[in-house]
Amino acid sequence: MALEAAQLHFLADVTAADAFGQPVMSQQIFDATLALVASSRELLVLDYFLFDRHELVAALLARKQAAPALPILVLVDPINSAYGPQRPPELAALQAAGIDVVTTNLDPLRDSNALYSAAWRLLLKGWLTPSASGSLPNLLDANGPPVSAGAYARLLNLKANHRKLILTGDGHGGLRGLITSANPHTASSAHSNVGLALSGPALLPLLDSELAIARLAGWRGRLPRPAAVAEPGVALREPATAAVVTEGAIRDALLARLDATQAGDSVDIAQFYLSDRPVIRSLLAAAQRGVSVRVLLDPNKDAFGHEKSGLPNRQVAAELVAASDGAIRVRWYRTHGEQFHAKLVAIQQQDRSWISLGSANFTRRNLGDFNLEANVIVEVPAHSALAQDVAQWFERLWSNRAVGGIEYSADVDVYADPSQGRYWLYRFLEASGLSTF
Repeated sequence: MALEAAQLHFLADVTAADAFGQPVMSQQIFDATLALVASSRELLVLDYFLFDRHELVAALLARKQAAPALPILVLVDPINSAYGPQRPPELAALQAAGIDVVTTNLDPLRDSNALYSAAWRLLLKGWLTPSASGSLPNLLDANGPPVSAGAYARLLNLKANHRKLILTGDGHGGLRGLITSANPHTASSAHSNVGLALSGPALLPLLDSELAIARLAGWRGRLPRPAAVAEPGVALREPATAAVVTEGAIRDALLARLDATQAGDSVDIAQFYLSDRPVIRSLLAAAQRGVSVRVLLDPNKDAFGHEKSGLPNRQVAAELVAASDGAIRVRWYRTHGEQFHAKLVAIQQQDRSWISLGSANFTRRNLGDFNLEANVIVEVPAHSALAQDVAQWFERLWSNRAVGGIEYSADVDVYADPSQGRYWLYRFLEASGLSTF
């Protein structure tokens, strides 16, 4: 969909530490989300994997009170209720105020964890159902209520509605939206994330997709469908294109663009997880053609107060560097208990920049039609404000260009793991679907 490049705005949340180890945070995404809620007209749709920020709950309740006729639809993943039937207080409060809250039905999604899910569908699903009166410890929330065996049986299917987005009507037949990698989730509030704000007809297919997900879960409500039509015959001063892509189409678009790169082009990737084999092969082939490839990764060491094993990023980093003979450059984001949760790729070819960002990690689960995911892909002039904002953000983190002695990233040798045993463990977990990445 053609539009003005000026209609696209890059947002970033960045958490780092200064020379004295004190946290330094710059956050834009949540403030932009609250602003969209406050300005919503005609309709308001939110879809988040993790949702419990009380500020967003308060903003939604205030908007509903100010505009009782405004239809508001909130979609969430079952993880928010620990896969049980009882909603947490935040979502219960929204529902009590007349806001439609829909827990996604994950059963129709493909099974990534085939070794378990086949037995679950055939033997367990019918009689081991989630119950509100569980007795097992809540591994998802230490302060949460006990969980039933049926809830854990569903959890082990390892699939999710992983989207992170908000859509609003502007009151004039138009759509505005924010597609991000950020959850409005208290324990995730310090994560580094990216997002893109945009408006116009490119958001209509995403709205239709959200309504389809809601209806699949039994929602019977209705929302007005804004026309969101671009003005005919208006010449664009700075032409850009934008398209929302979901699930497997994200991988298809990424591979097509990577495979079209040539010597002199550049690829910058910032990812929480990178493990998808087709993407890795495409990056290695691009480097062999003389494309400049830089990859900035989370070290996979922190997860909500728990220490992680480093899978899969540390093994993938070692592979990329070794298999490309150093042509692919990798650095680690320096986390301090939080996560580098960005999911972005920027490809520059001559005078155009191609950028994809959103909810999807570059993993088999996220790109292989197993999770529900939503990314936005834009192509803009390389000199546009959006392209420059993305490039400057990446360069600042990559090259540690900041005042105050902030070191955002570290050399690849700090965390890369060349262990063959752990490498093949990652490969098995990725292929089998037994992993959470």
